[in-house]
Amino acid sequence: MSDSSRADFTGRTVVVTGASSGIGAAAARRFAALGATVAVVGRSHQKTGAVAAEIGAEAHLVDFGRLDDVRRLAGELLTRYPRIDVLANNAGGFFTSRKESADGHELTFQVNHLAPFLLTNLLLDRLTEAPNGSRVVNTASVEYRKGRLELDDLDRTRGRYRWRETYAAAKLATVVFTRELARRGQGTGVTASAFHPGSIASDVARDSTMMRAFMGSRLVKSMMATPEQGAEPLLRLAGTPDAAAVDGAYFDRLDREEPRNPQATDLAFAQRLWDRSAQLTGLAATAPG
Repeated sequence: MSDSSRADFTGRTVVVTGASSGIGAAAARRFAALGATVAVVGRSHQKTGAVAAEIGAEAHLVDFGRLDDVRRLAGELLTRYPRIDVLANNAGGFFTSRKESADGHELTFQVNHLAPFLLTNLLLDRLTEAPNGSRVVNTASVEYRKGRLELDDLDRTRGRYRWRETYAAAKLATVVFTRELARRGQGTGVTASAFHPGSIASDVARDSTMMRAFMGSRLVKSMMATPEQGAEPLLRLAGTPDAAAVDGAYFDRLDREEPRNPQATDLAFAQRLWDRSAQLTGLAATAPG
């Protein structure tokens, strides 16, 4: 991938979710510095507004725990931005105890997969219209390697709830979704990539007081990468001149990795996950592209 500092985003519109802090905020600042019009999307009114004000952009609020709110956001973005060149699906997180969304889905799975799946599909026509092609860049995690998805129990209602396994499965869904989106997008100008940002001290565990304190401690922060370093793969994937070379690819930081999970390379499974996700989000399941 090319050096992101050399990319020119002048005239391009970039949507960054999870942009109120951490990797998303760092990416929003970098995109703006490189000339992009940035849609700063986040859950916190105060934090999202502060990042947007800092870079001279607009703030867009959303709660990924509510699919109706994702639909509202998509309509807002389509009304506001006549072109969208990059969609950075960066919002995510995990919950150390089982929680259900307003839609009745397990919350970690909805926030990390169902909500970005829905948002991407609702913006897909606009992405297809981008004059020089568009990029969808999904923030995944190396934890996907340990994940296992059961199509008849994506909300993990069976057995004991284990948050690490749940998070790994959700990030596996991110990798599978990315590869299937790339396959379906062939010939449309829309390309898709996913990446692991590294170990970043962030608010990914925002529901756990103990985890927040641990992640926010000076010692832990000193051993982890900065949000700016975590955002670097996102910037490079969004700005690389040869989009086809990274279409459908997964990167561990800046290094391309062939997926190390059998479900991530199963084409038939990817199609079934797509159709099941479409059912769960209220989208019509479509035939493979």
